[in-house]
Amino acid sequence: MTRLYFVRHGKTEWNLQGRYQGANGDSPLLPQSFDEIRLLAKDLAPIHFDHAYVSPLPRAQVTAKTLITAMHQTIPLSVEPGIREFNLGKMEGKTFAEVEAKYPKELHGFRYAPDQYDPHAIGGETFPELIARMQPVIQRAVEYDLSDSANLLFVSHGAALVALIQSLLGTPIADMRKDGGLTNSSVTILEADQVALPYRLIKWNDTHFLNRKLTSSDTI
Repeated sequence: MTRLYFVRHGKTEWNLQGRYQGANGDSPLLPQSFDEIRLLAKDLAPIHFDHAYVSPLPRAQVTAKTLITAMHQTIPLSVEPGIREFNLGKMEGKTFAEVEAKYPKELHGFRYAPDQYDPHAIGGETFPELIARMQPVIQRAVEYDLSDSANLLFVSHGAALVALIQSLLGTPIADMRKDGGLTNSSVTILEADQVALPYRLIKWNDTHFLNRKLTSSDTI
């Protein structure tokens, strides 16, 4: 069976500020994030990874390269535009409080009622649109595993990964937040015994290797 490891990028300055980054915004990783990525690397180091796939956004690329270097493995790395973060339109760059004041309906749908989320007024991306561009990246990677036993690494973003992973498990859009969000530098593990969905959840939002108490700004 192919095993899929989904890593959310390290915590950034905008994450700490409670600010939406989305598909077009970005900010540097915090200094502590490099230490936490190395803790993740230590946890994953015993696993041999056959290929890694990363979002084109800088925060994800820095995370992936730091992680691979710290694991002391030579892993082929492919940049995949299809696994970039949600396009959040006019919400990008704004704080959570600013978005709640200006776009309360869109924020409620995005965070609490995905099946009701309509981002057209803010120029954003819907959940079905995101899933339609993300799922094929994962399914192609599984298809390319001719051994049926590869370990594959995907480094992407919190909101996008929640929607993607739940879709791979067959979760309806209305229930995509049922397991909560994903923490910076966390890993979520799935198994696939064929390209066709659904896949099987092994571990959700694993952070046991982090050596601090998590806060609300760590998870989305």
